[in-house]
Amino acid sequence: MKDDSQTPPDSFHLEDFIPYRLAVLAKSVSTAFSKTYAERFGISIPQWRVIAATGREPGCTASSIAEHAAMDKVQVSRAVAKLMEMGLIKSQPDDNDRRNSVLSFTAEGQAIYDQIVPAGRAFEENLMSVMSDQDLTDLDRLLEKLTSQAKEL
Repeated sequence: MKDDSQTPPDSFHLEDFIPYRLAVLAKSVSTAFSKTYAERFGISIPQWRVIAATGREPGCTASSIAEHAAMDKVQVSRAVAKLMEMGLIKSQPDDNDRRNSVLSFTAEGQAIYDQIVPAGRAFEENLMSVMSDQDLTDLDRLLEKLTSQAKEL
């Protein structure tokens, strides 16, 4: 049994700290899902995020991916360079702003995206299978509240 007399009353337990718990959960889920595509397609988590963003918005820029995929510009740049080297995405000058390049899939990149999306949906369904419909509704609402609050801070 733990002797509480030796624990300061204002002690900090990282494992109870919500920002830490959310970060651990996010990393655990991301790592678990990465097994779906890392071995099969040889892509990393940042590369997957670039592929997902490109599939969501063909003709997007690296800057828009950084903004929407919660990645820094260096991560995006490295992922884009590697995906181009792998022949999965291509880049061309942005007609609206020559300082930017727009990204799109090659035929091989599109084929991989078309395989990963159903795998991602299946992974999400399996992950969320431990939750009731009410849990899922509550989780969505709570995540929205926390996201909004974090943006305000």
